[in-house]
Amino acid sequence: MTGTRNRVLAVLLSLLAMFSMSTGVHADQPFHFGFKKSKNGQPASIDQEGFKAILEKNGAIFTGDPNKKELFLTFDNGYENGYTAKVLDTLKEKKVPALFFVTGHYIEDQPELLKRMVNEGHIIGNHSWSHPDMTRISDEKVRTELEKVKSEVTAVTGQQEMRYLRPPRGIFSDRTLAVSHQAGYTNVFWSVAYKDWDVKDQKGWKYAFDKVTAQLHPGAIILLHSVSKDNAEALGKIIDEARKQGYEFKSLDELTKKP
Repeated sequence: MTGTRNRVLAVLLSLLAMFSMSTGVHADQPFHFGFKKSKNGQPASIDQEGFKAILEKNGAIFTGDPNKKELFLTFDNGYENGYTAKVLDTLKEKKVPALFFVTGHYIEDQPELLKRMVNEGHIIGNHSWSHPDMTRISDEKVRTELEKVKSEVTAVTGQQEMRYLRPPRGIFSDRTLAVSHQAGYTNVFWSVAYKDWDVKDQKGWKYAFDKVTAQLHPGAIILLHSVSKDNAEALGKIIDEARKQGYEFKSLDELTKKP
């Protein structure tokens, strides 16, 4: 019996070693999410990145079905800069669902905006409580960061479920993806983005419009930061242009809950 167990253990260790060799990484190696941007409606790609197998292994996503002209709109809300209400006004006017990833600071600072998000049919996702580099904290601390956001959002808004996580700063490892996935989260990255988070480097709504619409592709998960004045002013025009090109805006639930 002992010999059998030892052989099984040896096989498991061998498979683990093979996986590590095939990916060229170890469980704690940190990655910063990056991708090849879409041009002319072609899919964005992570084929050249060193983490593709890790995302697939842990059920993480960065885009939807490349054969369907669907778009998924997401916002990162680390702090409020006075533009989220305008964003919500536009989403309500255009009847577009969105997913807002929030931090602990945002929850404590903007409870009324959180309530409005939920009341108007949007989803609130997890962006961690204190916005740490999660590859530098323990499994227990990762779980604590996520659970605190979930419980506090529930207390403020009544939203019972929290299924989506965006790792702070887009930094992750095999370990952090595995821990959060085991906690019930789908890690959501993105396939459309631009440098919009620098509030001291806003260049006008047309710049935001051009940067986003140039990257649109079927199944795109769009990342915008709600601190951007440019985004708030361009959002309605971006939605109109996307629809003109034949795209539909969908809730991420419609992507992840499909059979």
